[in-house]
Order: sequence, then C-alpha cells, then structure tokens
Amino acid sequence: MNKIKQVGVFLHNEKIGRMALTPDELCAFEYEPQFLSSGFSISPFFLPLKNEVFIAKRHPFRGGFGVFDDNLPDGWGNVVLDRYLRSKGIDPYRLSLLQRLALVGSTGRGALEFRPDWSEGVPGEIVDFDLLAQEAEKVLSTEYSGDLLETFYRFSGSSGGARPKVFVRIEDKEWLVKFKTTHDPDDMGKTEYKYSLLAKRCGIKMPETRLFEGRYFATERFDRTEQGKIHTVSAAGLLHADYREPSLDYEGLLKLCHILTKNMAEVYALFRQMVFNVFIKNRDDHAKNFSFQHINGEWKLSPAYDLLPSRGFNGFHTTTINGSGDPSKGDILKVAEKTNLNAKKAEAILGEVEDIVGSKRV
Repeated sequence: MNKIKQVGVFLHNEKIGRMALTPDELCAFEYEPQFLSSGFSISPFFLPLKNEVFIAKRHPFRGGFGVFDDNLPDGWGNVVLDRYLRSKGIDPYRLSLLQRLALVGSTGRGALEFRPDWSEGVPGEIVDFDLLAQEAEKVLSTEYSGDLLETFYRFSGSSGGARPKVFVRIEDKEWLVKFKTTHDPDDMGKTEYKYSLLAKRCGIKMPETRLFEGRYFATERFDRTEQGKIHTVSAAGLLHADYREPSLDYEGLLKLCHILTKNMAEVYALFRQMVFNVFIKNRDDHAKNFSFQHINGEWKLSPAYDLLPSRGFNGFHTTTINGSGDPSKGDILKVAEKTNLNAKKAEAILGEVEDIVGSKRV
C-alpha cells in the first residue's frame, strides 16, 4: 500500500484543510486560507478556526483528532477492515493514520471526506440480509476470510460498535442495518425496533427506523440527506473523551450541548434522552453515542441512536448521572439543577418518560 505524506480534508467538495504526521506520528492539521475566511470550526474545542498548525496529543485517539477519529471504523468495522487487508497481504498494524483515512475516503461518518480517496463507496444494490447475518456470525466467531469478506468490507464502511452492520441504499435512502452478535438473542432486531418506537413515544427525536424482513433493525442515516451530507461529530470527538471507558457525566454533556448549540430546547431534548436511558436501563451510553450536527450555520443535537437496554460498563452507566453509575430520581433532578434547567419542567419530563416507559406504550 502506497505511503502518504499528506491528506486533504474536504467538506461539500471544498478543500478545507490538510493534515500530515509529525516524526512522532502525531496528526498535524491546518485549515486552508479560503476556508478561514468563509468557513466554520469543524471541531470548536480542538480545531478553532485559526491560521495555525494544530498538533494532536497521543491520547485518546492514538495521535489523531477526535473529529477525524469519528470517521475511522472501530469494533465491527475494524474486524472487517483488518481481516480484509490481511486477505490482500497487507499488515493492518503497519498502516499510518493517513492511510486509514484514505481508506475511509468519501464513505465516512458525517460530511468530511479525505483525499487521496481509496474507499469503495457505498453500494446501491439490495443485499441478501439472511446470508449476511449468517456470515457475520462466522466473522465474529472464527478467522473467517470467505467469499463475502469483500462484501462486508464494501458494505460496512467506517462502522463502529460491537454488532455487525452494513450500510445499504434502499428506496433512495441510506440505511444502517444491524445484525446480532453470537451472544445476542434471536429477536435482538425486534427488540431494538420496539425501543426506537418507545423513544419516539417519549418525545425523543429519532431517525426513521424499520424492521427489514421482520428481523433486521435498520435506521435511516441522519448524516445523509437529499441536499447532501451533514457534518456530524460525536461528543467523544468534540471533547476528546475516551468512549471505551467512563469519561463523562451528563452534567458535562448537557453543558456541552448548551455551549455548542446556544439553544435550551436542544438541552432539554438531551435531558429527555438521559431520562429515557435511565428508565430503560440503557447503560451503554458512552461518549460516542451522542452527536452534534452543523446545519445551516448552527450546531444542533443529532437524532438519538443506539437506544435499548444494555449492561454498560461493569453494569453501570458509562456516562454517569450526578456522579452515579446507578442513579436515583434525585440524581436526575440534581443534574437538572446543576445545568440550570427549570425544576418543574425537568420534573415533568421525568414523570412523562417514566409513565410511558412503565406502561411500554409503543
């Protein structure tokens, strides 16, 4: 695989910056001059819109910046990528950050694209989900390198998370379709679909969700629209928070939302999502499971995703609530108080979500 000395960063076909690696393998990034006068900070806390060369720290993103790390695969995506590269005689551990971003190219999360672009693109054809589900379990449980490995590579893109998934285009929409892991129950897809409907019933903004072929949970990609791609960054990427371990409290997350969006309606929406996570026992609420989008010159909270009961970090919430991984209602309301939310409104949201989740009215 060719060496790369520099990668161009593009947004809506405009070159906005470039990056290289220091001798210590740290990412160095600078904005293009024209973007400095007409653009916006793609990562306000770590890459402000300044005429400056920014150097990343070693941790938590192995020498990279969070906004770019969001585009790299992790979990399932890494398993597929590494195995595919080995099948081609390439040692994945010898790849530089620049080479990995080139492999993402134009297929990454959000709107950022990287050139040179070595990506395969998101296929448009409808796939055999049953066959992919069967083969995905083999990938997870064996050293599978069969005929469908390239298909998984092309369809999985820069996906993250532990569960197998593919990106497909159906009915002129782009969907993320999930399969179960070897340890999941057979009705895992139906369960996540039901909780997506329950979340909507609780007033949480969700992308469109479907159950393909009666068993495969799918969610429409909210970083893709008919008008184009939307710049999307996770809380982990914005704050350089390590999503693999507890690194946030909802108090800080809500304050981030307020600072970034300058809109209390967005803060209340995130508070509602926190309450929902507590009552359904979704404890895998790590820093990459919350995102923000830059739309029409403003930052907004993204639609919610990955909402279903889960064990989290050692059985506790990965993002703590008032410092607790096993919070009480008092902890929830204390977070509201610390973030200057109206007490009556916070109590009303708590009561509403508790009633709906308790009755399971989907």
